Parts: sequence; C-alpha cells; structure tokens
Amino acid sequence: MTARPALQARQSGGSGADADPIRLLIVDDSSVARAVLTRMVQSHPDLKVVATASSAGEALDALKSVPVDIVLLDLEMPTGNGIAALPDIIAAGKGARVLVVSTGAGDGAESTVKALAAGAADTLPKPIAGMFGGRFSEVLADRVRRIGRASVADREEEAAPAAASVIQLRETTNCIPTCLAIGASTGGLHALNEFFASLTKPTGIPILITQHLPTLFMPHFARQIAAASGREARVVQDGDELIPDRIHVAPGTAHLCVVRRGGDVRVKLDTRRAPSGCLPSVDPMLASVAEVYGRGGLAVVLSGMGRDGLAGSHALAAAGGVILAQDQFSSAIWGMPRAVAEAGLASAVLPPRDLARRVAKRLGDGAWK
Repeated sequence: MTARPALQARQSGGSGADADPIRLLIVDDSSVARAVLTRMVQSHPDLKVVATASSAGEALDALKSVPVDIVLLDLEMPTGNGIAALPDIIAAGKGARVLVVSTGAGDGAESTVKALAAGAADTLPKPIAGMFGGRFSEVLADRVRRIGRASVADREEEAAPAAASVIQLRETTNCIPTCLAIGASTGGLHALNEFFASLTKPTGIPILITQHLPTLFMPHFARQIAAASGREARVVQDGDELIPDRIHVAPGTAHLCVVRRGGDVRVKLDTRRAPSGCLPSVDPMLASVAEVYGRGGLAVVLSGMGRDGLAGSHALAAAGGVILAQDQFSSAIWGMPRAVAEAGLASAVLPPRDLARRVAKRLGDGAWK
C-alpha cells in the first residue's frame, strides 16, 4: 500500500532535562502519611517532592505556581472526594499525571476503576498506618518512574523544543469493518470513556476490549464501560457468541480470541504466554481478529505502557485490516499506541473522541476522512 504524507509527532526525551528529578506533589489529609511518603520519595535521587497538600483545594492552589510531573493523590479525604477532584487536578496540572496512592485502591476495586476512568494514570494501594515498611518505597518509586514526566508539550518551563519523529500513516482499505477490537492499558479507562462518548450510535458489529487489569477488577470495569457506552458489556466466557454492539471484555485470566465455528464467530479463551508477557494481551486478540475477519477487522490501540498490540497489529495489517492509534498528547502513557504508530501501521493517530468519529463515519458511509 502507498503511504500517506508523513505526520509530525512531538515526543519527550533526548534533552538534558531528562537528568532532572521527577517532580511530585503529595496530596493526603494525613500529616503522617505526607511525611512518610515524602521521606520515601526523597530517598531516591531521581525523584523530588516539590509540594505537599492536605486537600484537593490546596493541591489546586499549588499547581497554579509549582511545576509538577506526578501527583500522588489519596482518595479518602474528609475535605472532599479525591475521585471527584481528579478532573480538576489533571486540568490544573499542565500535563502532570495522577498516581492514586490510597487505601481505597486496595479495599475496593470499584473505587479504583472509577479513579482510572476519571483520568488517573495508575493506582497503588497505600499501606495502613504503621505498615509503610518493606518494599513499598521501591514499588512506589518504580511506579512513578514508569509513569514518567509530564508531557513536554505542556511543560512551560522547558526551554528546549521536543524532538520530532515522523509517523507515516498507512493507507486504508475500502472494506467496511465487521469487528471492532480495542486494546488499552495504563490510562485506558479514561481513553475508553472518551472514545465511547463519541461512539453513540449503534455500530452493528461486535466490540472486543482487552484492558490490562487484575481479574478482580474486570466485573467493575465491565459495568463502567456499559455505563460509559450505553451498551451491554460483559466479561466473556469461552464459547460465547459474538453479538453485534455488545462489548465483549477480556477476563483477567486469559486472552480474548475469536474463532469461526460454522456460521458463527465465538470467543476462544487462550492462556498461552503472549510475547508481551501480558495476561490478557492485545496481541492474541488482534491476531485472531485478523484470521477470522481479515480486511473487516478494525483495531483501536489506546493509552498504555509497553508494546502490547504491536505484534497483533502487524498481523491485522497483513490481513488488510485497519489500525487506529491514540495520539501522544491525549495519552496518559504513549507506549502501546506509539509502538503501532511508529511502525507505520496506524491509519490515524488522534485523540479518542476523534478516533471514535472516524469509526462512526466509516460505519456510516464508508469514508474515513
């Protein structure tokens, strides 16, 4: 296929600023927790606490004047619900990402899924008072490093421009999609909410979702997606028939694959190790969609760490299917979609709402533009 004109995409990295420590704002109503978390963070030379706050209101005030990369946010605060404050904190953060560190993240999967759906980049259960020892400091530091710095595009203090890479968009086919498969990881719940907010009309095709979440979270996740999309969403079981406009959610214990049996297409759960090491993994899902639906397969790769989905996208592209990827600046972490985009497999690199409009347009009249 011929390639379309190149798309310029800015990306962080490659400058001397990367040697600077990752800057954190700690938001917790407990002075003890703030002090302990500060000591933990400051024990790592590449991390730095630049401000602390005892409430969401104080956090918003701090973000007006203090450049921050990551906000450590407690969900349970007497002065206000941390989940309710998440969108305002994200907006005020100028690209800063939110890591929820809360006992609520461990006690109830429902609150964790709500936090992720509201835009949190990741969550981490906070030990109860007096139990902050052990490996928690290392786990916290590792999680912070994986999330990384705020988007360079939004860091007003950056003097050097971001490096540019050229993304070659892949030409699309004229085939109308017959199956929509979506893959996501960190930041994916928020992206999925945005996506389905613009995909309001019936699609007439089955929708598959592989989201990296623990098994415990999957029923809550399915309910969240059902509410966001206005569609039936359920965690699949082996042998389920694919139903148009139903959202079929991968379980936390197996890859969601599809097979054709007679005149039906059904779910086939696979527990073999995927190249990415993820379970569930986007790669087996997309590879099976390529095999069953061929040119009718349509994939959307959303925010997430790593490269899961890249191998499956190669298989789908080889079968003539279409892959769309989330853009860098709307992604909590531009890992999975970046891998697909930089491999030249994506036919569009856009925010989730715009990706959904492309899908709706294609299903409506066959035109991608």
